[in-house]
Amino acid sequence: MDKILNNNGTKIWTTVNGQGFPLILCNGGPGCDDYLEPVLKMVEDLCQVVRFEPRGCGRSDYDGNYDLETTLGDIDFIRKEYNFNQIIIGGHSAGPDVALAYTIKYSQNVIGLIGIAGGRIVNDREWSKTYHENLEKYGEDHGGKIFQADPKVNKIGSLSWREYIKNPNLLHDISSINVPAIFINAGKDIRPNWPTQQLANLIRKGEYFEIKDAAHSIWLTHYDELKTLLREKIKNIIPDDRND
Repeated sequence: MDKILNNNGTKIWTTVNGQGFPLILCNGGPGCDDYLEPVLKMVEDLCQVVRFEPRGCGRSDYDGNYDLETTLGDIDFIRKEYNFNQIIIGGHSAGPDVALAYTIKYSQNVIGLIGIAGGRIVNDREWSKTYHENLEKYGEDHGGKIFQADPKVNKIGSLSWREYIKNPNLLHDISSINVPAIFINAGKDIRPNWPTQQLANLIRKGEYFEIKDAAHSIWLTHYDELKTLLREKIKNIIPDDRND
């Protein structure tokens, strides 16, 4: 069910589906509108899943406030509007970065973190060089999806992320995360996977998995493998009294 939320005059598009423990999903980009319905379909009997479009994307307002801190505040606003006490938070591509930052800032609200084909805290030139070389050489399949967003979202969002990871306390904050953090990456992603492996190993309850031969949008070619792994790990995160 689609629902437009009004956060101090800014309209944010959301949709909720499924039943079970609350799960909020973050899109990639920065600068992607909604595209994670395939992930919802994998877990809609386990989770009440909220997807949303950040400011400047899709059906949400284009107001120029596209920095990370604003996005984190919007996620917590969404959590409150849906009357969720605690949530699992996850995302795809750059979405796990946002989910990670939310987990650090609002740790009392999070019982688990899920990253799909993403999660990194580096701004490494070699990583970027490899990504752009692979993009030019191999291209990337988004399943025909054409993203609709203000071009400023990616620039502002990426800049604020680069500033965020300069925080001298960041590694300490990450190592202090005390909830399960599951990262499922693609073996043939054109993005190097080593930063996600580092991140998973920094978190005391972090786990890293890689689906062989899968590309960035894992569900396009390895739907069943992703579904099986995602469901198994989410079941392990949900409290026993909510699994009955």
